[in-house]
Amino acid sequence: MASLLRVRSRARPNPLFLRTLPTFLHLRRTLCSATQSQPDPDPSPTNTKVLESFKEEFEVGARLITLETGKVARFANGAVVLGLDGTNVLSTVCSARVDATRDFLPLTVDYQEKQFAQGVIPTTYMRREGAPKERELLCGRIIDRPIRPLFPAGFYHEVQVMASVLSSDGNQDPDVLAANATSAALMLSDIPWGGPIGMIRIGRICGQFVINPTMDELSVSDLNLIYACTRDKTLMIDVQAREISEKDLEAGIRLAHPEAIKYIEPQIKLAAKAGKSKKEYKLSMLSDRTLEKVSSMAAERIEAVFTDPSYGKFERGEALDGITQDVKRVLEEEGDEESLKILPKAVDTVRKKVVRKRIIDEGFRVDGRQLDEVRPLCCESGIYPVLHGSSLFNRGETQVLCTVTLGAPTDAQRLDSLVGPPTKRFMLHYSFPPHCINEVGKRGGLNRREVGHGTLAEKALLAVLPPEEDFPYTVRVNSEVMASDGSTSMATVCGGSMALMDAGIPVREHVAGVSVGLVSEIDPSTGEIIDYRILTDILGLEDHLGDMDFKIAGTRKGVTSIQLDIKPAGIPIDIICECLEPARKARLQILDHMEQEIGAPRNKDNSTTPRLATLKYSNDAIRRLIGPMGALKKKMEEETGARMSVGDGTLTIVAKNQAVMDKLLEKIDFIVGREIEVGGIYKGIVTSIKEYGAFVEFNGGQHGLLHISELSHEPVSRVADIVSIGQQLSLMCIGQDVRGNIKLSLKATKPRPGGSATDDVGEGSVASAKETAKIWAPVWDASKAEEQQNSASEFPISKNELGEAKPATSKVPVFLIRSAEECDEDEKSTSSNLTSKDTPTNNGREPIRKSKSRQSQDVIDSSSSHSGSSPRTNVKKSKHLKQKKPSSHLEEREEEAEDKGAVTAKQMKIGTKVTATVYQIRAHGLVLDLGGGLKGMYRFEDDSDKKGFKIGEEIRVACSSFSSKGIPVMTMVDED
Repeated sequence: MASLLRVRSRARPNPLFLRTLPTFLHLRRTLCSATQSQPDPDPSPTNTKVLESFKEEFEVGARLITLETGKVARFANGAVVLGLDGTNVLSTVCSARVDATRDFLPLTVDYQEKQFAQGVIPTTYMRREGAPKERELLCGRIIDRPIRPLFPAGFYHEVQVMASVLSSDGNQDPDVLAANATSAALMLSDIPWGGPIGMIRIGRICGQFVINPTMDELSVSDLNLIYACTRDKTLMIDVQAREISEKDLEAGIRLAHPEAIKYIEPQIKLAAKAGKSKKEYKLSMLSDRTLEKVSSMAAERIEAVFTDPSYGKFERGEALDGITQDVKRVLEEEGDEESLKILPKAVDTVRKKVVRKRIIDEGFRVDGRQLDEVRPLCCESGIYPVLHGSSLFNRGETQVLCTVTLGAPTDAQRLDSLVGPPTKRFMLHYSFPPHCINEVGKRGGLNRREVGHGTLAEKALLAVLPPEEDFPYTVRVNSEVMASDGSTSMATVCGGSMALMDAGIPVREHVAGVSVGLVSEIDPSTGEIIDYRILTDILGLEDHLGDMDFKIAGTRKGVTSIQLDIKPAGIPIDIICECLEPARKARLQILDHMEQEIGAPRNKDNSTTPRLATLKYSNDAIRRLIGPMGALKKKMEEETGARMSVGDGTLTIVAKNQAVMDKLLEKIDFIVGREIEVGGIYKGIVTSIKEYGAFVEFNGGQHGLLHISELSHEPVSRVADIVSIGQQLSLMCIGQDVRGNIKLSLKATKPRPGGSATDDVGEGSVASAKETAKIWAPVWDASKAEEQQNSASEFPISKNELGEAKPATSKVPVFLIRSAEECDEDEKSTSSNLTSKDTPTNNGREPIRKSKSRQSQDVIDSSSSHSGSSPRTNVKKSKHLKQKKPSSHLEEREEEAEDKGAVTAKQMKIGTKVTATVYQIRAHGLVLDLGGGLKGMYRFEDDSDKKGFKIGEEIRVACSSFSSKGIPVMTMVDED
């Protein structure tokens, strides 16, 4: 009888409760019930297997962590589920059973985040996860780097590690959990491995270190340190920081070591309960006979090559290849097939011994430099002016070209990871083409090495970028390695920093990076380091033959990113901390050279360089700009070649050059409009023509009046002689009334006859063409302003009556500009009033009408026609016009009037007697200054009345009534 597997499970309520089941489910349940109802003929307990699982629980950083095996993935060589709060990660390890001929360890680490772990269905077309994303590759490297050095030398069997996130609560990053689960799985397997390891994440908030920080805590932390180690040695370090000092970084590393060790003991206990015995694997080791034979033939010649500093990278490589070929010929003549199979490995071992011995004993390096000497530096910025930013960085024979491209906020990269932000606005893409090392190869998709190097440089530069509120644009840095001889990732940091400044991005300061190496001498009996040398700015060969590649990047203030990779099975933490100081000195030396080339963000004023702009509009204006289904936005992008990105109240534009930007802005201004500026030039279309001027639609549907006096510098008798309905004009804004209506001028955009365009813009102008543009502030309530201004439209002021007026460049016009419809109604009412009251008839014939100029003056008056005593609203001279509320002016004037004993607007009543001053003499009456900024009017009974008055004369008057606009109508008072 087949064995039964009993699995204890706790009943859970089904969240998707179905009241009725489909027919096929009813049938399946019936069949299953019938099958289960049959009794087992031989219910023997010996034929029953129980799934046995093992679990270890422990605390790290005040959080409970569990290690469990035996419940899932039982067929894997080793499988462990590590849980922390609501995050669970499964890691499995397997090894190939068949031996293969190779001279390296084919270790593969695959990390995968599927969307089911957070209860989400993928948004792809197939609703499945696709190729590995960048984050998955990076997490795979985090796991790979600390476990690889612990495999025994000569173990070349294929090993695969697969880490999968089973569930995620979004609070913890699963990468560290996956690395610890992998270590536990290797301990349970039969694969030879020198673990276990512990990995920990350290953050720092407000100067206090945090163990295993959550994602929310990491967002406000200035340190993200990932540390992996064995009981007594460091294996891997990965750091992203915001200019943390070397002293604080060392404190964080020393704190991380005892915390990481807490993961080791539970793994040992779990392996003792459920682990397999280690299997005997065949190790591919070099025989002593072959190694001595090759060394006797090649050691002296190899040493001669390495002691000659005149050799370059390829010259040195060709000389070493020649030595290898000579040794190969000798072995072929001797017929030593065993030595021929492992000849490349044997020659490489001899090279390593020669180079390391010379560095330890003599302190000289391959290229003749001192241990702490940096290679010659040469850097250049702005080599391609057409690009947003560019730079070329050379250090020794390593050369990197970096370019910067700016984009709209919507160009940010979208991330589909389980944790972290949904988008990324700063991207650095590192490319390592085959030609940079003079090889032939093909370019594929994402490369783990390229992704890792690019992310390291990206983290280094991210610390100095301006905040998103100040610089919302998307930035992409491209690093193209042109020649490689070590430390191309650190050269990318230097070149990327210069390219960012060349693009005009307001980065705080430069970032530089350098790679530090280690050459050590190990006691064969104990495996401990007995002597070592620290190398600054290592070559590619020193990286290959050395023990460590310690990449450190930062500013003058501190470290921004670190990546430590080692080859031996751990390095003491004291040596790691000792490397920080020589790296700092080398970094400062490199920063000096970079600052000599470009020390501050460049001001990009070239008209051929790409342009970006961010405009703010209301949501209604943005909807008009986008159009139905985005049709209008797409049309403008196709016509201009620019790109627009719409946000919440913002519009970001990316254009190839200034000409494209101006073309698109012109289209946007015509559709949406922009803030009206005094002295600004706008394009508009004439919508209607009146005798006194023309009404123009401009700036996204706004209307303004083009007065007849603003058509030309020459006298104009008819408006239709200059403009026509539907004609497009370029007009200058010369003013604004209290209601927000705009006054436009055509002659202000044209040069004055016999003068220049820099002269005054003409009558009614409030700013010259060269004056700094002022943006209109919101307009106050017009009804209150009328009381303050006393409605001068009742008695239009003519310039010829008061002499030459002075233009007020800093005053807001105080007269009303009405729409065409309001003007038509006013003409009709004025015409009827003149017929019935003021206009004398000519023997029953038609009444005598005013001249065209007088009619136009009844509608609008230029601000320059006012005398200096007219009340004005003071405007603060700044970029934005700040208008004070009229109520405050009125209160000030009333207080002044009370101090002088004058009548205020509130005190004026019918019958109130005051002593007034003749302010202006008009054709039909007087404009009186009643004091305190209050104006009144007195109507002539006949033409003979105006002959007896003079401007400035004081007369005694009384209020007899108020006009429709609240202006006091005065009558003469005979005191006798």
